[in-house]
Amino acid sequence: MSLTRTTAATAAPLTNSLTAGKLPRHSPLIVLLASWLVTGAFFFVLMLSGAAEGFTIVGTLFFGTVVYCVAIFLLSYYVEGVRKAKDRLVTALVTVAFVVALLPLFSLVFTTLVNGLPAFLTPSFFTQSQRNVVGEGGGALHAVIGTLLITGVATLISVPIGLLSAIYLTEYGRGRLARAITFFVDVMTGIPSIVAGLFAFALFSLLFNDPGIRFGFGGAIALTVLMIPVVVRSSEEMLKLVPNELREAAYALGVPKWLTILKVVLPTSLAGIVTGIMISISRVIGETAPLLIISGFTASMNYDLFNERMMTLPVFVYTQYANQGADTQSYLDRAWAGALTLILIVMLLNLGARVIARIFSPKLGR
Repeated sequence: MSLTRTTAATAAPLTNSLTAGKLPRHSPLIVLLASWLVTGAFFFVLMLSGAAEGFTIVGTLFFGTVVYCVAIFLLSYYVEGVRKAKDRLVTALVTVAFVVALLPLFSLVFTTLVNGLPAFLTPSFFTQSQRNVVGEGGGALHAVIGTLLITGVATLISVPIGLLSAIYLTEYGRGRLARAITFFVDVMTGIPSIVAGLFAFALFSLLFNDPGIRFGFGGAIALTVLMIPVVVRSSEEMLKLVPNELREAAYALGVPKWLTILKVVLPTSLAGIVTGIMISISRVIGETAPLLIISGFTASMNYDLFNERMMTLPVFVYTQYANQGADTQSYLDRAWAGALTLILIVMLLNLGARVIARIFSPKLGR
């Protein structure tokens, strides 16, 4: 009898319910892509039948992710059991939250690409201005040049002031002065952008006694007011992350404090500082209200920051949309193309920040 029981137990071992079955490693990704494809096909069929107005990428991503939650739960429940199915359901819900958070970005990029790509690919868009153009044709060269000049000058002014302020607050600042600087930086971080434009306009109107003054350098000053607090805050946080042991080691070797900051603290935090600077540029490069007030707008080329009005890309998009002529579609196409150009510039700035951060990262320098 005992031999029979031993043989039966050996022939039919008990099954562990926790490891009974397991889905392939990439099955969640495959199910997610399949859910998006099925949902996209469903919306496409509705569009062909006339039940829906058009294909929507946002609806496809959202409802496809919801279908993915149900599908991965049922598939895991059938193969792996209820315990693992609940775990995969919670993971899928986190995926839904992530997709919902990115839906505005997907919608913005997709809409801008669809509407702005035709005019963006036109050869004249980056070789001509809007001078003497009232309908189809022309370009945004004057706006691109104006944006690069104004933002570049604002960066040249903001970065030294912001970085030196952050060094003072981190390495030297103590007492009331440091607290006052921190307070005013926090206040400047939250001011509306139009207030910066009004400040620059009032400042130069009083200095030059010209109530109708409009020029590019004033726009650079307005953007500087918006950039400095971002540079100060981001640089200060990066400098605080530098371990005190590095400073103390330099002091123990007899290195003065200013040289320690220059040779130890700044190189260690350089990657984060550059990233913060790029973020501050991305934050101000799309501002419209301050530039509309102090820099104005024009249809002609202007390379002189200190003379006459200067066009920028945000103002170009606004004027093309707000002041449409007889050929409405041409104005809208140029507005979308200008928005696409602005998005690409910001994307290139962020990619540049990542490359610089990777190059100057302390881990790669060892």
